[in-house]
Amino acid sequence: MSTPRHGQQEALPAWVQALADGKEPVWTPVVCGALALLGWLGPDLLGLPDWAGKLAFVGAFVAGGAFSLGRSIQSLKARRLDIDLLMLLSALGAASIGEYAEGAALLFLFSLSNALEARALRRTTRAIESLMELRPDEAMLLAPDGTERKVAAEELEPGQMVRIRPGERIPVDGRIVSGQTAADQAAITGESTPEPKGPGDRVFAGSINVGGTAEVAVERRASESTLARIIELVEEAREAKAPTQRFIDRFEQGYAATVIFAAAVAVVLPVAFGEAFRPAFYRAMTLLVVASPCAVVISTPATFLAALGHAARKGLLFKGGSPLEELATIDSFAFDKTGTLTGGRPVVTAVVPFGESTADEVLEMAAAVERLSEHHLGRAIVESAESRNLTVPLAHGLVNHRGRGAVAQISDRQVAVGRHDFVAEFGGQAPNAQEMRQIERLEQEARTVVFISGNGVSGALAIEDQVRPEARSAIEQLKRLGTGRTVMMTGDNPAVAKRVADAVEVDEWHAEVMPEEKVAIVHTMLSGGERVAMVGDGVNDAPALASATVGVAMGVSGTDAALETADLVLVRDELKLLPYAVRLSRKAQRIVRQNLAFACAVIAILVVVNLLHGLALPIGVVAHEGSTILVVLNGLRLLRPLEDE
Repeated sequence: MSTPRHGQQEALPAWVQALADGKEPVWTPVVCGALALLGWLGPDLLGLPDWAGKLAFVGAFVAGGAFSLGRSIQSLKARRLDIDLLMLLSALGAASIGEYAEGAALLFLFSLSNALEARALRRTTRAIESLMELRPDEAMLLAPDGTERKVAAEELEPGQMVRIRPGERIPVDGRIVSGQTAADQAAITGESTPEPKGPGDRVFAGSINVGGTAEVAVERRASESTLARIIELVEEAREAKAPTQRFIDRFEQGYAATVIFAAAVAVVLPVAFGEAFRPAFYRAMTLLVVASPCAVVISTPATFLAALGHAARKGLLFKGGSPLEELATIDSFAFDKTGTLTGGRPVVTAVVPFGESTADEVLEMAAAVERLSEHHLGRAIVESAESRNLTVPLAHGLVNHRGRGAVAQISDRQVAVGRHDFVAEFGGQAPNAQEMRQIERLEQEARTVVFISGNGVSGALAIEDQVRPEARSAIEQLKRLGTGRTVMMTGDNPAVAKRVADAVEVDEWHAEVMPEEKVAIVHTMLSGGERVAMVGDGVNDAPALASATVGVAMGVSGTDAALETADLVLVRDELKLLPYAVRLSRKAQRIVRQNLAFACAVIAILVVVNLLHGLALPIGVVAHEGSTILVVLNGLRLLRPLEDE
């Protein structure tokens, strides 16, 4: 017999957990309906005594109303009036005047509606459930003496070593220390083909080792892995509410109180003018049902939950309904260049050593610093050093200077990598006239030039960063969707900026801008009345992402700062997902409007018919709950893939 893992509790029975959560299980309408049918037909068809029929109705009330009662009590404790209370009052009111069958029918249909809604909305949570299944529970910890020990993945600490055998899921984020293999990262990055991995390469928790045995150095705890961050983002998205939903939640409070007051007036006034109590009371109970805003309240969360589930399956992680709703209103897009519009395989095309430094020394120093960095171009420097089989020294104490460069310690001496003016602050050999002409020529060829100084070595590297194959197409699609201008910002030199801007056909570009200048550009766009989406992936993009109407981060393997600041994460690191996200958000907005218009129209028609001509309670219940189910089903259309436009 298995025991629960340390720190976890035994799972409660499903029906107990459902009662605690206030979620309607499928069996409640089944039991309620069966008992209501027995109470209605039992005395006539089965010869049951009247008391047995009434007892069956009591059972139907208990089965159909237990979960509504639980939710109502929780709402009343929070000083809120809700839809469940309206339904309970109506059912009890019908029973008080002897209409047991109609009260039971109301609770049956209401519990059936809730159960169907809960079942339908559970489809929207499958994305996160499938992500949960990717997390390995155990890992093979490798001791310094080479012995193995199986431990819980959550116990692993940075710096420890784990051994991953073929076919196993990688338990944590880390880097391969020894072994050649390949990793299937489709669930994390969306890459359909396994990626070859060797010493120094990064691997992600949840990906599958499809090659040979490898030893991996743990870089992050299981709770801090890329997969854990994705799951956390999805969970946050499910809890966060869109502005429309927050408005409807506030509206529900005052509306429920108004309906109860109107029902009381619908009894008192007719009786005061001589109408019999029973028909007036019956009409008031029907009013409680048909005026209840069930469909209005569920219209927004049903639609947005379906959209968020759809988005998660496509590799789009919205941090809640608010950015999903706001993306539909965006009219301008601002893009960082490096890692966003560019992002192929950047390569080092030239090394320019200064003075007596050698090309290998310059590349070794730069690779030592960039190995600690998350910068997109840094990977090219590290790969170039590895391809030349250079001995890269160990560095530590990395300090990033946003938009300027980075500094690390090598042999207790500082080494700086970055822009010329930044690196010059750390001394070292300055380039002579010939070396400077060579650098200028590289810049004119639209190469990105990175300078290095420290530990007795000085020089520069030229890197060619390739434009993403899908970048031009993505921007064309955004323009076809009717968005306003597209703007590119980069800290790179004007020649590089112009080359990329011309290739992807953005409307305007800004070169040699610092992080604070990116923020200023976004603020200028916002102050001009534009609603701006900022797209980036680096630490220096985080302030601009936070300033924009919607911040979009490229890929979950990007920097923590960008991921934490962004409102939307393109998990698969594919720019073509951005126009898809815009289309999805606009369709969600259209469906919300459809649902609200339909729900309000149904309520208005039922209320008018009930007050003018009277409406049988069961008919009112069927029409009311039917509209609620239709609204949910309309929202669930967003679970289907979008048609090409």
